[in-house]
Amino acid sequence: MTSLLGPAEVRRLAGELDVRPTKKLGQNFVHDPNTVRRIVTTAELSPDDVVLEVGPGLGSLTLALLPACHEVVAVEIDPVLAGKLPETAAERAPEGKLRVVQADALRVTQEQIGEPTALVANLPYNVAVPVVLHLLAILPSLKTGLVMVQAEVADRMAAGPGSKAYGVPSVKMAWYAETKRAATVSRSVFWPVPNVDSALVRFIRRQPPADVDRERLFKLVDAAFAQRRKTLRAALGTWAGSPSKAAEILTAAGIDPGLRGEQLMVGDFSRILEASDHYL
Repeated sequence: MTSLLGPAEVRRLAGELDVRPTKKLGQNFVHDPNTVRRIVTTAELSPDDVVLEVGPGLGSLTLALLPACHEVVAVEIDPVLAGKLPETAAERAPEGKLRVVQADALRVTQEQIGEPTALVANLPYNVAVPVVLHLLAILPSLKTGLVMVQAEVADRMAAGPGSKAYGVPSVKMAWYAETKRAATVSRSVFWPVPNVDSALVRFIRRQPPADVDRERLFKLVDAAFAQRRKTLRAALGTWAGSPSKAAEILTAAGIDPGLRGEQLMVGDFSRILEASDHYL
């Protein structure tokens, strides 16, 4: 029977390890059992799933995940926390299968992680988007995900064209997956209490919208949003060699050069890249 961590257990564990959550690592430990149960339920895991968890910390979410899947692969950058997690899991979720990888999630490799099928994590706020994009890039096995991030970041990850939140993270997430904001999370479930709201973002992987080079497409997206107030003709001037050349490419792709990047879907960027092969 799994025994989850409550506020008292979280503080006791932290005290034993002399661990203080740090802003540098974006650490806010979840101490509410109902919240981690809700996350696991929302993730819709199967008993065959191999779950990748990033930043498990003291193990609050890890303990809830272990009974719900085949295995949890936990990536933790802090050596003290990485060392303690197997012991906590053995004591509180003895029937679960856990593998801990001490590594930086922004630099971790497929060789270290294996082939997880689902990402479920309370992500450090300061690196949430880069971490998710890195993992999607290196792990083709990753089919679904549910991540807890800053509410503002959740909006950016799941936004559609034309909205204020729509930008580079929105387009890059759309390249990999269908993404939506799943729920809001109260500040009170964290220690220390953050000064921002949190939200759950769920994604389901899909085929890329076009057979184009992802790295080239992402560079195009970066260029289109580098100067948000400018039209695509102007914003893509450097990328294309000149504003007039950018206008030619955009017109060939069926895109109005007077539009702005935030008005385009990921498929539109794919068409621009395909058209550029005839001009660049």
